[in-house]
Amino acid sequence: MSERPEEPGKAPDADSLLPVDEHIEEGHDAEGRKVRHRGIYLLPNLFTTANLFAGFYSIINSISAQSALSAGNAAEASRYFSFAAIAIFVAMVLDGLDGRVARMTNTQSAFGAEYDSLSDMIAFGMAPALLAFGWALGDMGKVGWMVAFIYVAGAALRLARFNTQVGKADKRYFIGLASPAAAGVVAGTVWALSDFDIPGSKLSFLVALLVAAAGMLMVSNIKYNSFKELDLKGRVPFVAILAVVLVFAVVFSDPPRILLIIFVCYAASGPIQHLIRMQRRQGK
Repeated sequence: MSERPEEPGKAPDADSLLPVDEHIEEGHDAEGRKVRHRGIYLLPNLFTTANLFAGFYSIINSISAQSALSAGNAAEASRYFSFAAIAIFVAMVLDGLDGRVARMTNTQSAFGAEYDSLSDMIAFGMAPALLAFGWALGDMGKVGWMVAFIYVAGAALRLARFNTQVGKADKRYFIGLASPAAAGVVAGTVWALSDFDIPGSKLSFLVALLVAAAGMLMVSNIKYNSFKELDLKGRVPFVAILAVVLVFAVVFSDPPRILLIIFVCYAASGPIQHLIRMQRRQGK
């Protein structure tokens, strides 16, 4: 690979002597002067790395489940599928924390945003698709992997569109179903039914419709409430704390089924509100 030669008699730029992997970001100080920051912020990227690991761990468990099924051990396969689904939900928690930690500590960066999107592609794109394929779609042959690819492509397009709309779109809404919510629908389905030892092969067609619908909703123009207008720093009535405790108690009473209901309702809320708005426009 050729390198640009230095001009004769001119000292090399200090930045040209940096290692290839040295990360530099440009910004502005309080007085508006351009400054250059080297390196990356550790704290928020630790959460992003944990998110990436959770997605990778989910994929490993999905592969192990398929191996167990090939060996005729359905009980062990069901256990691996449950672990893979739980890892995706853990990734959701970590994905929510990295952005909030970056904002609270004022450590946002372009590198962190790109790293977060790549991690989300693994945790909420590849991992749910492989989970659904190993659990149910694999029995459908080419149709199964085509449906899984629709989901993967939908997640990739969703994340790419989100990155291009940062700072431009209305923060109150997501355009299209967010990839973590779509992953929650897929992972929740597998976790809830695997917990009852129900084989996915008996529900291949329904799972295919669900996975394809989640993939299409991610690239749709349907608006979803982002809940970003909630003020988590301000004071709230004491009753609000009791409501939060009640929500946690309900979720932990039966996590697979309750989480599935929550994410399915959220995924359905977008199309329902879209139809209501269309009817109101036609009425006017």
